[in-house]
Amino acid sequence: MRPLDPRLIRRIGPARRHIVVTAGLGFLTALLILVQALLLARLLAPILSPTPLDSDGLGWWGRIVPEGARELSTGLAALAAVVALRAGVAWLQERLAHRAGVQVISQLREMVVAHVARLGPRWAAGGRTADVTTLVTRGLDDLLPYFVRYLPQLALAATVTPVMIVVVLGLDWLSAVIVVATLPLVPVFMVLVGLVTRERSARHLEAMQRLGTRTLDLVEGLPTLKALGRERGPAARVRALGDAQRHATMGSLRVAFLSGMVLELLTTLAVAIVAVTMGFRLIDGGIGIETALAVLVLAPEVYLPLRAVGTHFHASADGLAAADAAFSLVDEAPTHPRAVLGAAPDLRGARLDVSGLSVATPDGARLAPAGLSFAAAPGAITALRGPNGEGKSTALLALTGLLAPDAGHVAVGGVPVLRDDAAVELDGWLAQVAWVPQRPDLGVEGRTLSLGQRQRRALDRAFGSGRAVVLLDEPTSHLDRASRAEVIARMRSLADAGATVVVASHEPEVLAAADSVVLVTALATEGSS
Repeated sequence: MRPLDPRLIRRIGPARRHIVVTAGLGFLTALLILVQALLLARLLAPILSPTPLDSDGLGWWGRIVPEGARELSTGLAALAAVVALRAGVAWLQERLAHRAGVQVISQLREMVVAHVARLGPRWAAGGRTADVTTLVTRGLDDLLPYFVRYLPQLALAATVTPVMIVVVLGLDWLSAVIVVATLPLVPVFMVLVGLVTRERSARHLEAMQRLGTRTLDLVEGLPTLKALGRERGPAARVRALGDAQRHATMGSLRVAFLSGMVLELLTTLAVAIVAVTMGFRLIDGGIGIETALAVLVLAPEVYLPLRAVGTHFHASADGLAAADAAFSLVDEAPTHPRAVLGAAPDLRGARLDVSGLSVATPDGARLAPAGLSFAAAPGAITALRGPNGEGKSTALLALTGLLAPDAGHVAVGGVPVLRDDAAVELDGWLAQVAWVPQRPDLGVEGRTLSLGQRQRRALDRAFGSGRAVVLLDEPTSHLDRASRAEVIARMRSLADAGATVVVASHEPEVLAAADSVVLVTALATEGSS
């Protein structure tokens, strides 16, 4: 797993701006840390030195903090100002990081949802919608720690660590050698921990998606289970799924704790080596107290950003895994990418001419429908009939514009508007079309309703929408006799008012009420068995 996904930078504007701002604030933080360390050395050296200081132990770096800072009144005032500035920079960095994280997550969600809509209902029917739901809700939320915690520390590691090494080298070359020799151990252990974290994050996302998928399936079937008196039956299964999610989460937390402990121990030992070496040299008189203090204050700051990067990487790993899944989904090309022919025509009073419409099944074995041709006139009911699996529902999807045909077209006024390679602007087209599928999804509202109730409510919305074209897929299949008669009467009234009504149905009553009935047939493709 890469520490910084380049796709975030290329495609998400707030991410690019955040990285630039974070780098600038990181460099400012490095300067403030340097000034703070030199001020502490100036203030403490006169107190800890057994003899009066007669030379500047900071050398060239003493120009940044003059010797006058050894006075408590001067040095403490300057130190308080530097500490206040560091706190202000940290607050500003976290605030901007949180805002950027929220913007990036929102933009990624919009990209995923918009792309899934472009992929069309047939892709959604492939069983991946629950995974997408989990991804755009809980999955992408894990990106927030990445922006709030991880990226700022990565910027500090790229700015503070090199600056501190240069300063330590200017103060004491032996301490700089120790720091440079032990510093590579931190990324080595980070890589080892990262390999474990990557596997944990992948399992965590998989467990979360599995839990989301099965929970959504259970919620969708809950009305049926309740009608059969079996609503308490899946309780054990839900409990098992929750336990799986808990185990995956606790596994990630254990790895996070161990990674933090390993890096903390490693950096503590490295700083201890510098301190012990410095102590012996102080006793021997090989180094001044002011220089030693400055190096001892700066040495932990060399390791701190890298240690924090490793500590916070586990918190961002789940988010990066979700971002990778989101970009993989967005990069998934539509099966039939289509060019835009222009604005959608006005469908009020216009006839839809379907000519040679053919759509291949997902496995490519059949065309369903195959070579379908008919005219749907305003003020009339056009019924599509045929056995199950022959392509009636698919033909209605093609009329909505959400599914590109493999051959044929839909024309308005003799001008093709929906083809396999091009279509009019779909937002304008869909604004004039009402479509009720066989199993309408009403979202949260429909979870407490039976299938028949959902169908009645969806039909009510379609009949009252005022759309020029109304497409109905088996509108009476889940209704009783009285309700079927009422729906057929409302279809007739809608057509008499000038709407174009196209209905797919097996019901004899619906076919008898239609002005024209079209037989829909399928055809095996060449080479299929």
